[in-house]
Amino acid sequence: MAGESDDDTGDDSRDADADRDADDDRDAALDAVLAAYDLKDERRTGWQLRGVDDPESVAAHSWGVAYLVLALGERFREEFPGIDLDRALRLAVVHDAAEAETGDVATRAADVADRGDDSTAEGVDRAAKVAAEREAMADLAGPLPERVRDAWEAYEARDSPEAVLVKECDLLDTCLQALMYEQDDRYDPERGEPDAFREYDDLDEFFATTEPRLRTEAGRELFAEVRERYRAARDGA
Repeated sequence: MAGESDDDTGDDSRDADADRDADDDRDAALDAVLAAYDLKDERRTGWQLRGVDDPESVAAHSWGVAYLVLALGERFREEFPGIDLDRALRLAVVHDAAEAETGDVATRAADVADRGDDSTAEGVDRAAKVAAEREAMADLAGPLPERVRDAWEAYEARDSPEAVLVKECDLLDTCLQALMYEQDDRYDPERGEPDAFREYDDLDEFFATTEPRLRTEAGRELFAEVRERYRAARDGA
């Protein structure tokens, strides 16, 4: 009987250890989620440079990308017949998650560093940016289900229809946001950094940097429609 009691005590101890480990795992996952919530307060740098009043957060942008996938994703089926829109939604949700740690870097700053052709923009080393984001995702997604990191990696690889769609929506969301800011007269370049990207007037730069990066006919058609509306708003038509 004594031996049986000892066995019971050992089982209880192992159960207690397992419970503590499970609690620790849950706490780590919650910590990771809270860290990602910094995206809700991380403002999009490009809008700040142009003096946008109360610019959107990275999290708001991510929602916009996900909503475009849901609302307009069917338009890409001619080019991607077998596309999985549910998978694309997962990629859209996490595509900028690393910026919770790294912050947002204006796209043109990274592009300029690659080309070295714009003295008005401060360059950012793209390779260093990618490495920093990958390290950030290792921290943020480490305690979470593998599907979180897998979705981010799939988006970064851009070798699946879902990743291409999400990138197209990422670019289109920026143009739609520029249209909204133009319609609402919500920016003043003098309030931002007047010397930033001064070769472009108004919010034209966001359309100029988006157009050459689009990879699909559906994306280009949507872009043309948004740009037409933007120009009409800009010119007061």
